[in-house]
Amino acid sequence: MSGLAAGRRKPRLHPQVGAVRHQLRRALQEFGPAPATADSAEAPLLLVACSGGPDSLALAITAEFFNRPARNGIRPYRVGAVVVDHGLQAGSAEAAEGARLQLESLGLAPLQVRRVSVESAGMGPEAAARTARYAALDAAAAEFGAAAVLLGHTLDDQAEQVMLGLGRGSGTRSLAGMPVKRGPYLRPFLALRRRDTEEVCALAGLQPWHDPSNTDPRFMRSRIRTRVMPFLEEEMGPGVAEALWRSAQILAADAEYLQEQAAEAYRRVRLVTPDGVELQRDGMEQLPAAMKHRVIALAAAELGGENPSYERLQAAETLLRRHGSAGPVQLAGFVSVYRRTNANTVPQDGTGYGNLVLRATGRSPGQSDR
Repeated sequence: MSGLAAGRRKPRLHPQVGAVRHQLRRALQEFGPAPATADSAEAPLLLVACSGGPDSLALAITAEFFNRPARNGIRPYRVGAVVVDHGLQAGSAEAAEGARLQLESLGLAPLQVRRVSVESAGMGPEAAARTARYAALDAAAAEFGAAAVLLGHTLDDQAEQVMLGLGRGSGTRSLAGMPVKRGPYLRPFLALRRRDTEEVCALAGLQPWHDPSNTDPRFMRSRIRTRVMPFLEEEMGPGVAEALWRSAQILAADAEYLQEQAAEAYRRVRLVTPDGVELQRDGMEQLPAAMKHRVIALAAAELGGENPSYERLQAAETLLRRHGSAGPVQLAGFVSVYRRTNANTVPQDGTGYGNLVLRATGRSPGQSDR
């Protein structure tokens, strides 16, 4: 090969850069908007949610690759970014501006910094910050007409999420962790380790910001990250995070199937009456145990309630046994459930006797809060 030909050779792609691009490409192919094929002006917009940390910066530079024209000259996607400044630490504004400058150097547009006010009334600081963050991302996506919002959660984040669920005694849905796709949100890096994103940033010469709250022992997730996971790796050997990620994968498939079955069962047993949503006794008694709680939770959700705890669902299911109290049992979100008895209104043919009735104050069936 001549020296001229050798000089034209493209630099070899680093395997880690290829790996992260593959993960994003696969997520877009399976769950994302279709790329533009005829006109770059029609390219859908991907918004990267960027904190300035290594995970989201690595995602930003990976997404930038899909912002370039393909071999046919068509740019498959437009890529922008949103930096959310929670204002919870000294210097957060400077960190947000540093992230913005790095994103600007990548050529991402539109590019915006959104500063939010974290209201913690009725929830913990982590939940309050998450609520404010997603509200800002929702608003940015609507403002710019984004087809998808990309989140940089990694396998390590997923493992920590599963550990949180285990510590709370959660069911399959919670133990399934974070989904790859939920609404407009896409998490393409859930199969990558945090060290992978750090390496991508180092290869690109990016300077990530390390959020001090990630190591603050006041927060449960931080303690899991800095204490629990290292302890498990030391005592059980390497691969604990990957094992938890695999469990989440398995449970996600199980939870999706069970939820589909529960929705079908709910349609069979559901009645809408002037009192609220009514669950037919005979149909409920024939359901397997794995379905009963889910069906009651679906009825509560229809009335605008929150996801009931296991204890509350257990108490509501106990009403079906027709001995002891007929209720009411209070569920989260101002929903109550009771068993229809002769002491309250029963149709003359007796068909409603023993049914579960769920009622929400000030709401009609099917009416939501949003």
